[in-house]
Amino acid sequence: MLSFILDPVLFSLGPIEIRYYGLVYVLGFVLVTFLLLRYKKKLSLSKDDVYDLIFYLMLGVLIGSRLFHVIFWEPSYYLSQPWKILFIWEGGMSFHGGLVGTIIACYLFAKKKKVSFYKLADFLVVPGLVALAFGRIANFINGELVGTVTSVPWCFNFGDDLCRHPYQLYSAIKRFALASILFSLQKYYTFREGFIFWLAILLMDLGRFSVDFFRDEMVYFNLTMGQWLSLIMIIVSGIVILKYYSKNILLERNL
Repeated sequence: MLSFILDPVLFSLGPIEIRYYGLVYVLGFVLVTFLLLRYKKKLSLSKDDVYDLIFYLMLGVLIGSRLFHVIFWEPSYYLSQPWKILFIWEGGMSFHGGLVGTIIACYLFAKKKKVSFYKLADFLVVPGLVALAFGRIANFINGELVGTVTSVPWCFNFGDDLCRHPYQLYSAIKRFALASILFSLQKYYTFREGFIFWLAILLMDLGRFSVDFFRDEMVYFNLTMGQWLSLIMIIVSGIVILKYYSKNILLERNL
């Protein structure tokens, strides 16, 4: 069994603490900003549009992920201490909430700027998955979202003297793998707008549903809340793909 207790604070400047968790969000947005600026012409965006989009995405991610966590995971805790809702540096961000918030933010931006929502969404899924993968590594450093008790040789003790699956690392590996698959598809093939986005939703939630069996969390009718939300997203994305992308999804092969 490997013990793992690491200070989640990278360094402190007086009362200001720089945490790994917050740093991951910053690096994620830096990566997305860099890629959007590099490919802005392809996406029909100006430099100012890119910065506006980043602002929309930041609001969508932070508000959506926090609200879902508050509502679906720990409502009683935050009802008793409502000011804690603002303490995002302590962790507690929902993947599905961030996903929904990002989609809404991207849609509102696309509608305002009169650009293609699906073109933006197809582009953002890969850097988004990379950022989410690093987010799970930050969860690992924070010692949160721990896995179920196990006896496998690579289990970790996160401070409770129990041998647990490193669920966070499983999730990070899954997201890096999905990002690689989707990047390869976009590099070598051209699909109808929106297909990569909906495929990403389907694969992300299939992965989340599977990996969550290793997560130590309260279950409802034998599934975690994340698995129930994933089932909804799997059904929705599956229906959309079958209805709108069952024919002529591949436009050309990029040689």
